This record gives sequence, structure tokens and C-alpha cells, in this order.
Amino acid sequence: MEKLSAIVITKNEIINIDGLIDNLEFADEIIVVDSFSTDGTYEKLKTIDDVKVFQKEFKNFPDQKNYAMGLASHDWILFIDADERVTPDLNEEIKSILNQEGSDIVAYNAHFQYYFGKTPVNYSGFQSAKSFRLFRNSCCEYDMARPVHENLIVIGRTGLLKNRIAHFSFRDFDHYKEKMRLYAHLKARQLHEKGQRSNFFKAYIKPLYRFINHYIMRLGILDGKVGYDISILNAYEVKERYRELKRLNSLNK
Repeated sequence: MEKLSAIVITKNEIINIDGLIDNLEFADEIIVVDSFSTDGTYEKLKTIDDVKVFQKEFKNFPDQKNYAMGLASHDWILFIDADERVTPDLNEEIKSILNQEGSDIVAYNAHFQYYFGKTPVNYSGFQSAKSFRLFRNSCCEYDMARPVHENLIVIGRTGLLKNRIAHFSFRDFDHYKEKMRLYAHLKARQLHEKGQRSNFFKAYIKPLYRFINHYIMRLGILDGKVGYDISILNAYEVKERYRELKRLNSLNK
């Protein structure tokens, strides 16, 4: 069976560390790249045997992930967020893939089961979300042009994992809001670098459309209050993105 490097990037994730490392015990190597956490995450990781922990200033997601991939000892990479967990069925599926001979698939997409707190999120736009999480290091690299919701460039055939990753992405309303604020500012910086400007339509109409899209068109209404909160916060991300872009635009005047 081929060996596996599990990679995680962290920033203030101490609440997730114990469960995360226990969940990844099946990997041959665990690498964590921390973005100078202030809550004790790095110090906690340094005390755990068999975890290779590094620190690197955060610029954007693809930069951080490409750096982490360069630290891996093995060709097969499993990328997991600190708030994600490999289910027992997915664990067995990954081991089966590593044990295959003659397969030309070099990267596997994964679907997710999202949770808001302990409540499963089955709609709200997340039902079709997928991302490459298991892949060969030698055939893949993250696209530096996509600082948020990064894109993996794959040279070779791709596949789809049958089992989902459990993603406890939203601990509560405030936690999700802070995550959306981070995404908004990264996107605003990218738009600013491209010379784009904020305007009334982008600042007010696009957030309204985002809410309608998540809550009605992407069936957030079927997730109840959780679906409403998710739709509100996705609209907030768009609003905050163009508020920040306006601020960046003003610095050049």
C-alpha cells in the first residue's frame, strides 16, 4: 500500500486539534502549517508526537497549501481542514485507493456533509459542493490566481470519492460571520489588484441576490433557521467584500 501524507493548515484552531489528530492517525505522516495562531494552537501541536508542525505567515490559501505540499514526504496527499473529519467509511475507501495497482487516477474530488453547530446542513447551496482533497503531489498544484475557494490544477485523470467528508464548518453564527469576513477581504484585495471598483449595484443589489440565491434558488429554506442564517451570512460576505473594495479604492485617491 502506498503511503499517505495528511496536511492541515491552521489559524486559531485549538478547539479542534485533539479530534483532528486522532482522526488522522491512519495517515503515515501528519503535517500542519500554522499561520501564527494566538490561541495556543501551535504550542499544542508541538506537544503531539508524530505531528510535523511548521509556521508560515498567511498570504492566501493556495500559497499556504502549495508550501505545505512541498513539506510532504509521500506522493499521495490528503488535505483536511481542522474542522473536518474523515468518516470510518471514507477511511476505508482511502485505504482501498492507496492499495490499488495500475490505476491512472491522480486526484479525487470529495463531497461534504456540512454541519452548523451539530445540525446537518443538507441544502443552502452546499449540496453540490466538492473539492479535490486526495491527490498525487507530483501531478497537482494550487492555482495562485484563486486566493479564495482555491482551484487545484491537476495533470491527469480525476475521480470522485464515494463517501463524504464531515465538515463542521460553522460552530455558530459569529464563527461563520468571521469566516465570511476573511473571505470577503481576500476577494476584495484580489478585485482591487485587478483594478475593479465598487458601485451601488455591487454593494447593494448583489448581496440581495446572494441571499435569494441561497435561501430560495438553492433551497436554504428547507434547512429552516440554519438555512436562513447561512443565506444572511453569504449575503454579508458580498456586502463586506465591496465595502472593503471601496475602502481600498479610496486609498489610491
